[in-house]
Amino acid sequence: MIPLSLDEVRELCEGELEAARGADRITGVQIDSRRIEPGDLFVVVGGGSAFLDEARARGAAATLIPDDSFAALGRLGRAVRDRSTARVVGITGSTGKTSTKDILHALCAPQARTIASERSYNAELGVPLTLCRLEEDTEVCILELAMRGFGQIAYLCSLVEPHAGLITNAGPAHLELVGSLEGVVRAKSELLDALPSGGTAAVPEEFPVERTDLDVIRFGEPEARTDDGRTIVRFDDREVEFDFTARHQARNALAALSMLTRGLGLEPPDRVEVAFSAWRGDEVELPDGGLVIVDCWNANPISMRAALEHLAARSAGRRIVGVLGSMAELGSDTAAYHREIGHLARSLGLGVLVGVGEAARGYLEGGAGIRVTRWAPSADEAVSVVEEILEPGDCVLVKGSRAVGLELVADSLTAARV
Repeated sequence: MIPLSLDEVRELCEGELEAARGADRITGVQIDSRRIEPGDLFVVVGGGSAFLDEARARGAAATLIPDDSFAALGRLGRAVRDRSTARVVGITGSTGKTSTKDILHALCAPQARTIASERSYNAELGVPLTLCRLEEDTEVCILELAMRGFGQIAYLCSLVEPHAGLITNAGPAHLELVGSLEGVVRAKSELLDALPSGGTAAVPEEFPVERTDLDVIRFGEPEARTDDGRTIVRFDDREVEFDFTARHQARNALAALSMLTRGLGLEPPDRVEVAFSAWRGDEVELPDGGLVIVDCWNANPISMRAALEHLAARSAGRRIVGVLGSMAELGSDTAAYHREIGHLARSLGLGVLVGVGEAARGYLEGGAGIRVTRWAPSADEAVSVVEEILEPGDCVLVKGSRAVGLELVADSLTAARV
């Protein structure tokens, strides 16, 4: 982190600041005492006061009990951002933003000093924490920006001040908060509104851009093929090879490649190894010939469709099993969206469909005709349901909204069989 003096921290943050003996500056910011390294500032969030002593024992330069945790972290992140000369890219979208961030990071890191958001550090806590990782020599900073309502992306951009923005797509997600697909577009467009004149905007072909002073890149479906467990994406009269097989990731790769070249002025490598964040399409081969695809970080109709299509493509003659948790925040059309996904599951040839959560009953209604269907009210109860019906060699997708907690099912399947 670009250091801040403790006097600067006092000026920025209202609250109780306690410095270690001899400390006069901070060289990092953490909200998890387990991650404290010497020189860090430990900022109390929620019940974090219980861990003040641990943070000090680990070498924290100072501890802060702020009057407002979000405001304090935001001011710290912005202060570090103001001292950085890095090119900053903001990424948002209804689906694929974390994976696109991971792909762009993998493209940039071999040729520029790059930092990117960890996992889904994409909101009022995670974005400032990422900014507080900026070093004096950082050349590229890639930030994922969440949207849970109007004004959130605008606020995050006030901290980030992006040079370039990438919108992966705009679909039926968070409809309870923004009302309609038009509302989703409006909320996502807050990223474009924050760009400087002449900034780069990478957006889907159909996404409306009202500003005429931006360098707009439009991307659609890529020309791509899969060969020997890798995906080859055609880009600017060359081929770039990625270490994944999911078709929907090829579109994310095309978006990232467009931003790499036009937004950052960097060249794509011939081969790319991507370290995707956890629970976003992890594949675990089982000794009995089966496969478990763990994609349970979140879910909406677009990502659910993509995951089911990938499941079918990976089945290779195996029985196809979907363990699908409810999709959240879909508003008045919740039941219809769940029935639509159930119908898709049937059309793709699923042999087993397990719905988890109240809204997931709609999967079973739409999937009427699938040979084996079950329902469980929670992830805990789904574990025994899935263990009862699973057979050796099955190809299984575990996917649902974060609130359902389907990693319990995924952990049970993989731990018991690896």
